[in-house]
Amino acid sequence: MAARVVVHSLADARIALVAAASIGCEVTLTSAPGAGAYAGPGWFKALTEEARRAVPEARCDTVLDCGAAPGMALAALQLGLKRVRFTGHAEAFRRLHAVAKQLDATIETADVPALDLRGVRRPETRCRAWLAGETMTRA
Repeated sequence: MAARVVVHSLADARIALVAAASIGCEVTLTSAPGAGAYAGPGWFKALTEEARRAVPEARCDTVLDCGAAPGMALAALQLGLKRVRFTGHAEAFRRLHAVAKQLDATIETADVPALDLRGVRRPETRCRAWLAGETMTRA
């Protein structure tokens, strides 16, 4: 599983992708908790697509965290996002999971460790170290 980096902006996403490409590993760009509900799936899709265009040599995946907002999770799936995190009630999860399965997508519920770039000094250095550490523990 690729190490995760929480990104809040296009600059953050580019930093994570450049770091991953520089050490030859894959990275999962993750939104902040609940960002799907307040920023929207369109924002995250546009941000990650632009970052990928800027750093095409990077290998990455994405996860939009929709918190407990089932409508935003559904909108993300309909927009074509393949991995969405949802923390709402079980019945909504079951319904979202059924839709995700039809779209060859995944609904995640687990809280996975990630490097959050918000407020990090020297984010390029921290990101490379985080990704290298994840790579070494998986080897």
